[in-house]
Amino acid sequence: MTKRHLALIAIFSTMLLAVNANAAAITIETERFENKGGWTVDSLFIDRMGSSFLLAHGMGNPVADASTSVAIPQKGKYFVFARTRNWTAPWSKDAAGKFKIAIDGNDLPETLGTNGDEWAWQQAGVVELEKGNHKIALRDLTGFEGRCDAVCFTTDPADLPDQAKQRAMAAAKAPASKMVKADFVIAGGGIAGTCAAIAAARLGVAVALVQDRPMLGGANSSEVRVHLGGYLNIGKYPRLGDIVSEIGPARGGNAQPAERYEDKRKLDVVAAEKNIKLFLNTRITGVERRNGKIIAAIGRNVNDGSEIRFEGAIFADCTGDGALGFLAGADFRMGRESRAETGEDMAPEIADEMTMGSSVQWYTKNTTAPSPFPMQPWMLEFSEKSCEYATRGDWDWETGMMRNQIEDFEHIRDYGMLVVYSNWGFVKNLSKKKAAFANKALSWVAHVAGKRESRRLLGDHILTQQDVFEERPCPDGTCFTTWAIDLHYPMPQNTKNFKGEPFRSICTHNKHYGYAIPYRCFYSRNVPNLFMAGRNISVTHVALGTVRVMRTTGMMGEVVGMAASICKKKNCLPREIYESHFGELKALMAKGAGNGKPQPPQNYNRGALKFK
Repeated sequence: MTKRHLALIAIFSTMLLAVNANAAAITIETERFENKGGWTVDSLFIDRMGSSFLLAHGMGNPVADASTSVAIPQKGKYFVFARTRNWTAPWSKDAAGKFKIAIDGNDLPETLGTNGDEWAWQQAGVVELEKGNHKIALRDLTGFEGRCDAVCFTTDPADLPDQAKQRAMAAAKAPASKMVKADFVIAGGGIAGTCAAIAAARLGVAVALVQDRPMLGGANSSEVRVHLGGYLNIGKYPRLGDIVSEIGPARGGNAQPAERYEDKRKLDVVAAEKNIKLFLNTRITGVERRNGKIIAAIGRNVNDGSEIRFEGAIFADCTGDGALGFLAGADFRMGRESRAETGEDMAPEIADEMTMGSSVQWYTKNTTAPSPFPMQPWMLEFSEKSCEYATRGDWDWETGMMRNQIEDFEHIRDYGMLVVYSNWGFVKNLSKKKAAFANKALSWVAHVAGKRESRRLLGDHILTQQDVFEERPCPDGTCFTTWAIDLHYPMPQNTKNFKGEPFRSICTHNKHYGYAIPYRCFYSRNVPNLFMAGRNISVTHVALGTVRVMRTTGMMGEVVGMAASICKKKNCLPREIYESHFGELKALMAKGAGNGKPQPPQNYNRGALKFK
């Protein structure tokens, strides 16, 4: 081989290394960091952005660094980018959630989280790195919801991966996929899904319970902190509600300390059931269908990106958002029907997309010395006229009624946090009563908003206001809905003060005598092996006002779990139970699926049921 040939080989080898280095931009998904520090995995918006991200939820106090190691394949100059966004951009030119990236303990020069409302790559700096492992850290600067989806090291800043390529790269690095087979696959581990799983398991059904949060309970978990509303053990089947009592906390109340919601109690009851396999931190992101039926649901672990294929004969959507049903092509509605369509006098004259909103609850604590909470340039402008002299935010701190509760949910949640911080900043620093608030500090602000309404999956019966108020007879009544028809609307003065983007709500309570929800509201009319339980059942917007509270949705879950056991026993579909096997379901509802241990009364029904 000549010297010329050797020289050409050397040149081509160098070019190949450069191309490989550029083609293999090193991208690290932040939810996979080895040490999360004080950052939290935010998985609420996977359907929109494709993955989880890390959130610095410190209520104004910078959180501890999140860190991991990265293997650099060869020595060189690397451009470092973070995929992030300025979450306050829709309301202010200033950024709240600022952070930096540190490499081997040294901060890169650029402040991140400042580059606009959309998720995009923002350059953190340029660094010379040796081949080998290096420590990367996210360094929160404010404690005000900084967020980072991924970090990228590249030798060519013009060759950053787009979102699709980034997701593909992340999927390629994810742990190997798994397969789980069950008789009954339940998406959603709120009160409805948890009760469905327990009821089915106790009746001999192999259950896979899939929950996208690190705990069970949904809105009744310590992440959201909403009490259980409605009456239990009432109506023709008084044993319905026994499972709700087993898992429900002993005390009620919204926006209370974490221990009041008894997360462990829910987990312990589920763990005791040998027929339940529980998958926390797993979100359903896809389905496989055959002949109109679901044959498998695809779950993704929100922390490491691994996939699990859940095969089953029967499925239940207990996600609240109707996420599984939507992926499966189930018929659904969203928004308010017109009065002419439904005949409901509580419906609007013209149909619209308005929904009930989502609540970011919060509370404060007393301190022994003055507790500062400085005003920030990104905060909304408040005044004596518009401020709320409050030390706690309950259900009526509600946002997003005029927005899409799925497509716009990050905006809705963020606005809920923004108004809490902005109002508290004004009250603490500029208000007439600031002296009375000097020794008070924010103790808890939810970063998981409590959502009331989004998709409603359609069944063979759509529950209406007339069904409930007129006590229309139905052959397939099940658990009783006892909460008033409780509908929420924007608070007029708050709407005026904040230019059409209110954060406070009012409600109307229209009492009734209680109504047995038809079984036909609990299965999809066009996906033959799909049940639903929770606020996504087959109801109008108006009727949702009574069925959406969690003691009621928990009893729905009990009924659906019992029905799933009949599907297994009879090798039938949900609709066939109504057509041919409803007597068996009635027998199971009469007996109940509780553990046989008496539970203390836990009814909370203020302003609801009327008695004859």
